[in-house]
Amino acid sequence: MPMLKKDKIELVNKLREEVKHYKTVGVMPINAIPDRLLQKVRNSLRNDTKIVFARKNLLLRTIESDPNLSKLSQFIDKNSVLVLSNKDPVELYNELKSNKLKLAAKPNQIAPSDIVIEAGETSIPPGQGVTDLKAAGIDVQIQKGKVIIAKSKVLVPKGGKITLAVSKALRMLDILPFEVAPELAGAVYNNILFTKEVFSITRESVVNDIAVAFKRAYNLTIEAGYVTEYNVEALIRKAYLSALGLGLTANIYEPEIVEKLLAKAVAEALNIKLSANIE
Repeated sequence: MPMLKKDKIELVNKLREEVKHYKTVGVMPINAIPDRLLQKVRNSLRNDTKIVFARKNLLLRTIESDPNLSKLSQFIDKNSVLVLSNKDPVELYNELKSNKLKLAAKPNQIAPSDIVIEAGETSIPPGQGVTDLKAAGIDVQIQKGKVIIAKSKVLVPKGGKITLAVSKALRMLDILPFEVAPELAGAVYNNILFTKEVFSITRESVVNDIAVAFKRAYNLTIEAGYVTEYNVEALIRKAYLSALGLGLTANIYEPEIVEKLLAKAVAEALNIKLSANIE
């Protein structure tokens, strides 16, 4: 039953007051989220997090009255919900995304990764199932009354289109190549807008980026001869080796390289002796 105008106004006013009591206000698209997964997410949320369902125009009216929350309007479409929470947005994003669900393939979908069929025994009884598997390009044999996949193969490469025959075979083999999880499209926390690019940053990626940046900076300081507490030993070692090489090349008689110069002279004398056939 359509809402009356006064009911819409009451709902928007109620939501405007409600969002003020939460530190994080986010937008989550739900068009690709199955109902059973959405229900699981709602049941898993604690009292400090709430999902708000309303029509697009009502959600927009709710946030557009606040100049900071209005930044979220770009993420709202007809299949979006508001997520209100007292968690920080990254923690909320990770909590929502942890609720994953495997899905079967449908015809004409694009494979998210290589779909591999492993060799071995199946639970499929002989009969029409064998014909269906063969129609999908799977090498099937019947051994001792059991259906056996003879060879492992990449049935659909990453980026390949899934045919009707392949989708049917995957269902028979109970292979679920797709995965869906709820994700925030954006969130406002302490008047700061967080986007998916920010949510994708993990502790591991930050540590890795810092390590790569440090290595590049370290190599640059070595090449430039710029002394820091991190490279002083390496620069001293480099300077020592350079001086040693120069001394050997220019035959500079310094105490630390006299033995090396004598060894060099002996080696050169032996080469001359061998070249001249001197006994």
